[in-house]
Amino acid sequence: MGHPHARDAVRATLTGLASLSLLTGAVVASIPQAAASTQPAAHAAISNPYSPAYQHAYRHGVLPTIQRNAKMKSWAANHPAATAATGPETLSYGGGVDGIGVQSGHSKVYLVFYGSQWGTQSTNAGGDATFSGDPDGAAPVAQEMFKDIGTGNERWSADLTQWCDGPNVSAGATSCPSNANFIPYQSGGVLSGVWYDNSAASPSAATGHQLGAEAVKAAGHFGNTTAASNRDAYYVILSPHNTNPDNYQGQYCAWHDYNGDSTLSGGPVSSSYGDIAFSNQPYNMDSGSGCGVGFVNSPGTLDGWTMTLGHEWQEMMSDQNPAGGWTNQTGSSYNGQENSDECAWISPGTTGGAANVTMGTGTFAEQASWSNDTNNCAISHAIVGGGSSGGGTLTNGTFETGSLSGWTTSGTASATTSAAHSGSYGATVGSTGPTNTSSVSQSFTAPSGTSKVSFWYNVTCPDTVSYDWATATLQDTTAGTTTTLLGKTCTQGAGWKQVSGTVTAGHNYTLTLTNKDDNYAGDATYTYYDDVTLS
Repeated sequence: MGHPHARDAVRATLTGLASLSLLTGAVVASIPQAAASTQPAAHAAISNPYSPAYQHAYRHGVLPTIQRNAKMKSWAANHPAATAATGPETLSYGGGVDGIGVQSGHSKVYLVFYGSQWGTQSTNAGGDATFSGDPDGAAPVAQEMFKDIGTGNERWSADLTQWCDGPNVSAGATSCPSNANFIPYQSGGVLSGVWYDNSAASPSAATGHQLGAEAVKAAGHFGNTTAASNRDAYYVILSPHNTNPDNYQGQYCAWHDYNGDSTLSGGPVSSSYGDIAFSNQPYNMDSGSGCGVGFVNSPGTLDGWTMTLGHEWQEMMSDQNPAGGWTNQTGSSYNGQENSDECAWISPGTTGGAANVTMGTGTFAEQASWSNDTNNCAISHAIVGGGSSGGGTLTNGTFETGSLSGWTTSGTASATTSAAHSGSYGATVGSTGPTNTSSVSQSFTAPSGTSKVSFWYNVTCPDTVSYDWATATLQDTTAGTTTTLLGKTCTQGAGWKQVSGTVTAGHNYTLTLTNKDDNYAGDATYTYYDDVTLS
């Protein structure tokens, strides 16, 4: 049967669609080495001998066990220090490390299940990775929590929108000027990828260097091989049950850092991918009530697990390359602490206490974090600074809701697992069967501190660009201009490619991601889109 279009030659017998080669967890064989950061953080002196960070400066944002926290408070009460006029808990800006103070774009959280002791991997009904070596079912809860941040009108994470960085913020500042780069409200979830690295067993007691090296390895695995792609990335290194990473047992429950910290146990980690923010997340249910089992709920097995995940994420967001972001420099007993440290282990039901936070699809035990603007520990906070909710910032850009919520669709489009560049879902625009023109689009306002919109695409086009293609446009409705971010593209088997375009903070935009198919039997064209971000 002839093609309805006039063509120069009769088409050869169709050979079908070429198979796509998606990211499936292949381990990066080698990681190019480069010098670690040449601008080490100015670490605040920790004078409290009971702090897990005492003589271990790399344990930024360290969350002590409940018992050790009590000893720290007792020592501090008996060793009062002069405090700044702003108050003993006031945080100030550290001036940035390698130009980075806070994570002022849409956060991309990558969960790295580190070591073969996690056991056999499966997938549950919610699309979350599960593991046979996870007796408490911690893995899927971690995934659901990060999917849920910034959904359901939750305001636990809105505390972050008061913090900022950029050239207009002076070192030592205790508040942000209006022209700063603010952390935006994290609409639509922050989970961007999950990787089970079972290439070897996790060390019985991994050093800080080993944990940082795993984070750099993960950056390569996820294709984040430039400083720009890691500017808003965060790698949670989750060690398995019955391991003791950085000898946490009896001391603390988690900490965060970045690869270039010269004080890391075992030394800093080289990266040719830019600075890599990561955390040490032990399987801290092994520590029982010391790390928060039963702290909010009964039995509350995973209370401390979600609290520590939230604690370190909030601190990474406000101090991405420690200690260049927001930390305590008052000289008080809080000296050197970060926003979540100052509110650790406050009893539920009391002022600033831990509580259950309801998000879009789930409820998670979380702790409060310190707010300079309200001078208290806040479990809920208004959106301030450059932050915005709903249509203000990009919604569901990673499609990890498992739907196209936040997007306007036309033609044939759906959120599918096969379309995932990272995480569990992406957008399939078009279909494996003949269709016409299909698209997903979203209108948003570029928040303060953002200058770029990016997305990944993978097109399957067995036709020619004369008839079928993928394309993407960015309409600046404030300026009345339209930019073609992705010109008409028809390729097959080329894999994932990233596209970026410039945005102006405060302008309103409509991003449209399109797939054109000429509805001819046998050569259907479709495009996967994923990881749409503002930075």
